[in-house]
Amino acid sequence: MAEESDLEKTESPSPRRLEKAREEGNVPRSRELATCTILLAGGAGMWVMGDGLMLKIRHMLSSSLAFERSAAFDMPLLLTRIIAQVGDLALAFAPLAILLLVVALATPMLIGGWLFSTNALMPDFGKLNPMSGLANMFSIRALVELLKAIGKSALISVIAWMVVSNKLNTMLMLGMEPLKAGVAHMGDLMLACFMWIVGGLVLIACIDVPYQLWQYTQKLKMTREEVRQEAKESEGNPEIKAKIRAQQREMARRRMMTQVPTADVVVTNPTHYAVAIKYVDGKMRAPQVVAKGMGEVAARIRELATENNVPLMEAPPLARALYKHTDLGDEIPQTLYIAVAEVLAYVFQLRAFRQNGGRQPEMPTNIEVPPEMDPNNQAQQTETESRSIQ
Repeated sequence: MAEESDLEKTESPSPRRLEKAREEGNVPRSRELATCTILLAGGAGMWVMGDGLMLKIRHMLSSSLAFERSAAFDMPLLLTRIIAQVGDLALAFAPLAILLLVVALATPMLIGGWLFSTNALMPDFGKLNPMSGLANMFSIRALVELLKAIGKSALISVIAWMVVSNKLNTMLMLGMEPLKAGVAHMGDLMLACFMWIVGGLVLIACIDVPYQLWQYTQKLKMTREEVRQEAKESEGNPEIKAKIRAQQREMARRRMMTQVPTADVVVTNPTHYAVAIKYVDGKMRAPQVVAKGMGEVAARIRELATENNVPLMEAPPLARALYKHTDLGDEIPQTLYIAVAEVLAYVFQLRAFRQNGGRQPEMPTNIEVPPEMDPNNQAQQTETESRSIQ
């Protein structure tokens, strides 16, 4: 059952899958929406600009049919007149053409957005396979498209019949009207019938757009195995990432160990923690932590410090505080300045004693650390508070 569920496309398409489909030119589209918006724009444009267009067309026809007999035999003049009339006709219809162009370009923004993909222009010889063509002809998608076409034709036919039957008497009375008034009235009737029919297309588009979006999502749905595989490809294999992190930690530890011989002192717990501190007068504002570790890493730091004559100082509270509140390369916190200054003072005195002789300095035995900086004190305080609450 688990294998079957993994093979079923039950998961919503991921953003990566949607992006990949878009790169391939696969976006939701609705032909009914495009047809509807262009026809609506054309009808509205004719409604607004119809009178001006008719006047320009009538003026062009009257001027083109009125010319001298000699001009009919002058081919250059006749060609010039025809070009001028075609130019006038193009200028007359230019606003309507621009309106239709703008609507045609803006319609894709309503569903799917603009898209230009070179992948869609690449030839796909798989589409020439006759078996694939037959499978598409008898597929559920083809059946749905057939039902849509039948429903669209039926709806438009019903609307057209209702509109024409309602305006039939008015249409029959057009022959009794004066020519000019009758032509204008007929134009209004035709435009009204056209807009009613386009209104039926609006209803079809309102049904088709949600269906196209649903079908697009269904087509791009993923199986659980595909989701897991995509997660591995995008985020990386967890095992490989774990190995990379382990290698990075190892490299960081090696770099850290190279800094131990340059440290001034290593503060220890004495066995659990080890923190190496370095201070260069005039170059550093405050001492810095160049290495730190616990357990085996702390043991290796102490070993390197011993091999390179770096002083070791047992100060458990200070070692715990430094390990807890600093990272590699950080300056020590201001609250630990006094404690670290006491340690460095002893180290510098010990260094002077080794170089010049004299009285050997005594190692500090009770270095105080603010209670809030010691992790052990914080743990004890938390435990005490929890007991008091109980």
